[in-house]
Amino acid sequence: MQLTAENKLKRLIIVGDRVLIRLKRPNDKTGSGLYLPPGVQEKEKVQQGYIIKAGPGYPIPVQTEDPEPWMDNEEKVKYVPLQAKEGDLAIFLLSGAHEVIYEGEKYFIVPQHSILMLEREEEL
Repeated sequence: MQLTAENKLKRLIIVGDRVLIRLKRPNDKTGSGLYLPPGVQEKEKVQQGYIIKAGPGYPIPVQTEDPEPWMDNEEKVKYVPLQAKEGDLAIFLLSGAHEVIYEGEKYFIVPQHSILMLEREEEL
């Protein structure tokens, strides 16, 4: 399969309660008109970006009756879904995020507990 811009992220699987975020392009000048050098806003403690992919959520084990020895002992897991969804604009703490470079682009892997606020296009 040929790797293209459209399908390069489809192969990624985000684990557990984490989301993959691409930073929103920061303004290069302040409200008063001062130009900021590159990297200044990246050092802020709070960042914002768009959620590209989201994990399945918090895993919880499924309780089963006493299994019979002849039964398949496959461990089944259910998930409590995340509040964050793909396409949301997330305001998150940079201290809880992990920066990764994938296919030449910078992303952040952020656990849901580091997300402070979400903005969603659709009504809640």
